[in-house]
Amino acid sequence: MKHSTSRISLALACLFSVALTGCGTSKEEKQEQDAKVSIDPNPYPSTYTPIPGKATLITNVTILDGVGNEIKNGMVHFANGKIVAVGEKLDVPDGATVIDGAGKWVTPGIIDNHSHLGVYPSPSTHSHSDGNEITNPVTAEVWAEHSVWPQDPGFGRALAGGVTTLQILPGSANLFGGRSVVLKNVPDRTMQDMKMPDAPYGLKMACGENPKRVYGEKGGPSTRMGNVAGYRQAWSDAQDYMRKWERYEKEYEAGDNPKAPKRDLQMETLAGVLSGDIRVHMHCYRADEMTVMMDVMKEFDYQIGTFHHAVESYKIADKLKENDVCSAMWADWWGFKMEAYDGIRENIPAVHNAGACAIVHSDSDLGIQRLNQEAAKAWSDGKRAGLDISMGEAWQWLSANPAKSLGVFDKTGSLEAGKQADLVLWNGNPFSTYTKAERVYIDGGLAFALEDKASWPVSDFELGQVGEGDAK
Repeated sequence: MKHSTSRISLALACLFSVALTGCGTSKEEKQEQDAKVSIDPNPYPSTYTPIPGKATLITNVTILDGVGNEIKNGMVHFANGKIVAVGEKLDVPDGATVIDGAGKWVTPGIIDNHSHLGVYPSPSTHSHSDGNEITNPVTAEVWAEHSVWPQDPGFGRALAGGVTTLQILPGSANLFGGRSVVLKNVPDRTMQDMKMPDAPYGLKMACGENPKRVYGEKGGPSTRMGNVAGYRQAWSDAQDYMRKWERYEKEYEAGDNPKAPKRDLQMETLAGVLSGDIRVHMHCYRADEMTVMMDVMKEFDYQIGTFHHAVESYKIADKLKENDVCSAMWADWWGFKMEAYDGIRENIPAVHNAGACAIVHSDSDLGIQRLNQEAAKAWSDGKRAGLDISMGEAWQWLSANPAKSLGVFDKTGSLEAGKQADLVLWNGNPFSTYTKAERVYIDGGLAFALEDKASWPVSDFELGQVGEGDAK
């Protein structure tokens, strides 16, 4: 009876309270909101400054414009860092530097969408090996840019080969290796001074032999099915993480004062992929694995931008086209491990011929110096196989298609009015073994001149260490 009386008294007290002020907290009395928690998506912004350039007109030159066209006896005009006009007959602008390109060729600058310069720099020593965070199958939280060593002499060597833009990727030991970064190939003191403004981040993933070899005796995955389970669990965790933040946002907008979820750098990168802000670059060789990965892509509603290496892309070129996935490939690497066994020399032209996105990449500090020759090998192998692809079309493998892969085609990758003036003047046909890059322009500034050895970039590491053929 005593308990019942207490409950009745409490109820009466509450009713009396309601009559006066209400037996709860009114909307007006809601707790004041804390400052809204938000995450800076770009905490390490680019500090890139273009090399000063001059208004320039190159005349009497053969032009491959990067989007499939070849213009004989053409002209290219660029000024203020941008392409102004490309054609057969252009007016000579007042005050412009005029270069007679008779017998020479002009192309867009080469874009290598798969490089490890700076994270696996020269000299190749253990102390410089910073490309693979081999501590867990999922290391989406690491960023390649935090390993880039700007003094890597490889950047200058690549520049001499006509490379104006490159993506630096983590290695392929892990299922999720971390974020990539896109750099303009301008020698400078810091990574941020080289970082291409507004270029999307990428996420390096890897399937096949590498993750199961590295982690087979470390708790797994040890099989290809284990690899796939690892991807799926990580994506599922990322979806859950996104829901927590979406709930926080919704409650905050409703005027509540919710507690923000704990920040998770690993999940943050994966959520960036699921929201469409970060592009997937996936090391994958075999056709069957690429099809499985496109199924996983559909299950979790994200987009694979590019399969890298992709030696069996020729087997599924129609599926790659259907799913809008690029293939970044070597001209003729094959057979160095089982998953590379079915590689063929006609892979790149076969993918192109099927209407899919084909790219020539290096994955090599040596190959990046001669990517024009790698494209020439693939082009000639296609010719011998009866695939009639013009040189103008083939140059897309080195400029437009990698630019699309990186999400920067609106800025570079072709010689079109308004695009960044990233271009190369070659002293002959760039599909010839004997041709060299004579002048390399980045954003209209002269970054390399073959005839002017004083213009050749020299890293601090190289000072006093003269290599054969170098000028220091």
